[in-house]
Amino acid sequence: MTNTAEPFTRWRFDNQFILQLPGDSETENFRRQVYAACYSLVRPKTAAQPKLVDYSKAMAQQLDLTEQDCQSVWFTQVMAGNQLLPEMQAYASCYGGHQFGHWAGQLGDGRAINLGEIINTQGQRWALQLKGAGPTPYSRSADGLAVLRSSVREFLCSEAMYHLGVPTTRALSLVLTGDKVLRDMFYDGNSQWEPGAVVCRVAPSFTRFGHFQIHSSRQDLKTLKAMMDYTLRVDFPHLGEPSVETYLAWFAEVCRLTADMIVHWQRVGFVHGVMNTDNMSILGLTIDYGPYGWLDNYDPEWTPNTTDAQGRRYRFGHQPQIAYWNLVQLANAIYPVIEQLEPLQQALAQYASRYESQWLAMMASKLGLSHLDEQEDELWVADLLRLLQDAQLDMTLFYRGLSQVQVDSEWNVFASLLKACSYLDTVEEHFYAAKSWLKQYQKRLLADNQSSEWRLLTMEAVNPCYVLRNYLAQEAIDAAEQGDFSKIHALQKLLENPYQAQSGQEMFAQKRPDWAKQRAGCSMLSCSS
Repeated sequence: MTNTAEPFTRWRFDNQFILQLPGDSETENFRRQVYAACYSLVRPKTAAQPKLVDYSKAMAQQLDLTEQDCQSVWFTQVMAGNQLLPEMQAYASCYGGHQFGHWAGQLGDGRAINLGEIINTQGQRWALQLKGAGPTPYSRSADGLAVLRSSVREFLCSEAMYHLGVPTTRALSLVLTGDKVLRDMFYDGNSQWEPGAVVCRVAPSFTRFGHFQIHSSRQDLKTLKAMMDYTLRVDFPHLGEPSVETYLAWFAEVCRLTADMIVHWQRVGFVHGVMNTDNMSILGLTIDYGPYGWLDNYDPEWTPNTTDAQGRRYRFGHQPQIAYWNLVQLANAIYPVIEQLEPLQQALAQYASRYESQWLAMMASKLGLSHLDEQEDELWVADLLRLLQDAQLDMTLFYRGLSQVQVDSEWNVFASLLKACSYLDTVEEHFYAAKSWLKQYQKRLLADNQSSEWRLLTMEAVNPCYVLRNYLAQEAIDAAEQGDFSKIHALQKLLENPYQAQSGQEMFAQKRPDWAKQRAGCSMLSCSS
């Protein structure tokens, strides 16, 4: 590693969040309710012995950093929170939220510390945030720290989602702190000391629905309006200066962005796991990678979150409806400033219509069709989803394999089912249903009259060959906890090109092995971090 601090002199800090919004008058860092303020100034906890595990070359490039910059001692120190640059103004933001459908009051950045916002050489604005860097006034009863296992998952998934084309926050770096963190992974009273880590998250904005809810719930319309005006001027400047009209245009755009994000989640089989309103981005970005998961066998009822195991509120098939419910809560929060109900309801209706039209277009692409007719194709598509669920087919493998179907030739249905089926004893049971659906599919392809080349390119552009399967992430975590980071590096490199089959990487494009079906971290996860 080099010792130069030169790369950071190229960063031009903007820090509009602090410049434009009211801050906490209390400067001491202790847990408390924070009123009439959008943030509290804090400093990260000093890490005992920081060590760089990995960094994203793609994200570093966006921030005008070279490989040499990222391998410097200064980079590790800054990304661990040990060194604040002169222009950095570290703070934790105040927000509230509904958790599992119930109002939770003040939440805030309990283990995230913002370093400030920079403008890169392309004129793009990026906020830098350290997750797991120590306590803040919003930490409630927690310590504000994060462990290696959750940090590995966030680092890998943020960048994997970006390369999949899913709107997401990004991850710049993953750093071991050299400290031990006490965690009760299963909430069963068996706490253990685990290695601590910090992820540097990056996004144009980390503003959440809850940033507006907290002030509205307290009837603090002055701070609520300040937060809305800031959001328009900084994150949505193209809409114009703040006014009732631009507030409404902004809410409508948030509805559209959210619909598009959820369509992408459904496209790749991603389940967020904790769709609380404080985990919803006003930019329509996937934010807060906690107990997320990827569908292996297709199951719309599946959720990766052990806390949600009974109610399954945040299950895969319910994500579109939950996003709508969350948008209703945002509408309720901003209504006192707008005082117009009908335009808010119209925007919510636009969310539903936008989601439905985008979902149809997405499914058409996944199936290699130029379009789907909502009425004529409804039953046929429903039959496919039922087949996927009944036969417990691996979603990623099935759609990828479907691109090999030819319009005018027999397809080895049994072999394809065998490759994608999670439980082999169901293959024969669903063979004839699959064969019947395939004949309908071939007729539909014939009627669509697109070339085989067009269909293959279309399908392989939206149906990934590789996703961050839970068991692959867990294998990387297991190795990292023993000091071996090679699997993290390998996964990160692989997932930079998820739609391209890569030579020698067949083991990453296989269905979940039997040993991983019930193992913790490979099937379901807790909110413990």
